[in-house]
Amino acid sequence: MTEATGSRSVILIGHSMGGPVIAEAARLMPNKVLGLIGVDTLENIEYPMTREELNQMIAPLEKDFQTGSRQFVKEMISPRTDPLIREWILSDMSAAPPSVALSAMKEMMSQYITGEAAKIFDEIRVPVITVKGDLWPVNYEANRRHMFSFDAIVLKDADHFLMLDRPEEFNSALEKAIIKITKKIK
Repeated sequence: MTEATGSRSVILIGHSMGGPVIAEAARLMPNKVLGLIGVDTLENIEYPMTREELNQMIAPLEKDFQTGSRQFVKEMISPRTDPLIREWILSDMSAAPPSVALSAMKEMMSQYITGEAAKIFDEIRVPVITVKGDLWPVNYEANRRHMFSFDAIVLKDADHFLMLDRPEEFNSALEKAIIKITKKIK
């Protein structure tokens, strides 16, 4: 994409499972990426997970993807979220092709089991900022062990889909993250 747009340098932004995607892209384009902004992702790249825990997490999705994914995603949405937005998110997520969604989820979560989620950042020497809700804690210490620099902008009472539920606050936080990254590289 950077070649298609003629960009010499970019800040990559990824939501949720997009966090590992932008990290891998930064590893593949070391001279083009100025920084990474995770959106409700990259909270703890040393997250301790076992294969058994992953299998337990995936089992309801493998049994009945639509029902399982709706239940899984429902836990990530604030009760204060507009019901129309909530239903749109749940419908959209549960309409994904099960084989694709399950494969992507297994691959991403396996990186925590193997430690690859952290190791990739040992190779990426760019600032990382996550803009996130406060559903899950941030492990600053773990992230800073591997990342060139790490910071988080946490929106109180925001959920996993903060860009949909709280767009004005999210856009302001995203702008702050972009400014922070551009200041770090000067």
